Order: sequence, then C-alpha cells, then structure tokens
Amino acid sequence: MERTPPDRERVLECYQAGVRAIRDLAARVPDWAAPTPCAEWQLMDLAGHLRCVAESYLEYLQDAPDSRLAKLFAQDAASAVLIRQQARQNAAELAVLPPEPGEGRITAFTVSAGAYADLMPDMWERTHLVYRGTKYTVGDHAGAACLEWHLHAWDFARAIGADYRPKDPELLVSAWHWGVPHLPLAAVREAGRGDAWEAVLRASGRSPAWPEPEPEQAPCAQPRRRTRQPRRPPD
Repeated sequence: MERTPPDRERVLECYQAGVRAIRDLAARVPDWAAPTPCAEWQLMDLAGHLRCVAESYLEYLQDAPDSRLAKLFAQDAASAVLIRQQARQNAAELAVLPPEPGEGRITAFTVSAGAYADLMPDMWERTHLVYRGTKYTVGDHAGAACLEWHLHAWDFARAIGADYRPKDPELLVSAWHWGVPHLPLAAVREAGRGDAWEAVLRASGRSPAWPEPEPEQAPCAQPRRRTRQPRRPPD
C-alpha cells in the first residue's frame, strides 16, 4: 500500500479541478431527469447529493476534530457499520432538500466546496478524525474529497453522453491508498496492471463502460475506509 501521502499542492489542484469539472459538466445538462451510473439516481438526485456532501464536508472541517463524523468514527465500529450509517445519513439529507432546480443545487455545491478549499490549506495537518488508533488529517480527507468530486464528475459526464478523465489519475490512486484505502484498487495497481483511472472507477463500484450493463451498478455511497498502520513519527 502507498506509504507516502500525496503532495499537498497536487491535492489542492486536483480538488479545484474536480469542482470545476462538476460545475462545467452541470452547465451542459439538457435533462436533469436523465439516469446516472449511480443506481436509481437521476441527475437531479446526484446534484442534491453533491450539495449535501459539500455542506457536510465543510461542517466536518470547521468542527474538526470534534465533528459528528469524528464522533462516528471514534466508535471504532466495523467498516461495514460505518458505511451503512453514512449511507443512511446521505439518504436522509437528500430526502429533506427543498425543491429547487438542478442548477441551484450545483451552485450551492460550488459555494460550499469553495469555502472548504479556502479553509483547508491552513488546517492541513489538523486531526480530522481518529479511527482505531490511527490519525487521519485534514489533508487525508482532502484526498477523499478529490475522489468524491472526480468520480461524480465522471457520473455527470456519462449521464449526458460524454466521457471524463481527470488530468492526474495517479494522484487519485495515491489519495485512495492513503485516505480511503480499498483492496481491489490496491490489487490492480500494486500488480502493475491496468489504467489508474479505470482502477479508481472499478474500485468505487462503477463500470467504465456504463451505460453498458455489468453485474452490479454503483450505489454511489462514499468510498469505504480501511484501517492502516499508525504513522511513524518524523525522524
């Protein structure tokens, strides 16, 4: 597994690129009722999810290390339990969003994601949460946010009949290993096989060939966390 955290400037650039990609792709949407690679979600739902996630990320950052997310992870529950709890939270937040056009949801997403970007450089090494004795910093979570934005940019692109590929897919592989590890991704990349972006798509449960069917379709839940060995103190 990757042992060196991603370079901060690369992460910040990747984060901003993901936000821009979502904004630009959303501006091209002809029909907000179009299906997406996320099972049972239309583009309107995806836009609402992005608004909710960006607002939650900003809240977690402002409240770190005592955020409700940190308190959830402090329970040291199994990864599967945390995934279900976060999925229920995501569904509940999406269900109570007020009626609004898709463009309005994307505007709200952009505002919250931009505020997050403004705050995180000065908080980079702050503890974001602790899970099973391992500290995850704001910088770690920034990598997770990069993954979230670029994966959903791809969802937007596929839903409007386009394609999308981030400029720095290797950064996303590193961010996954460091902040949100997932064994299938590690198996592909460590074996030296396959394309970095395709590995990220498949590890998230997505089919790179969508809308061509594959056995399972992505539920579009947040990427799963797996514990890693505690970091060694600096020499």
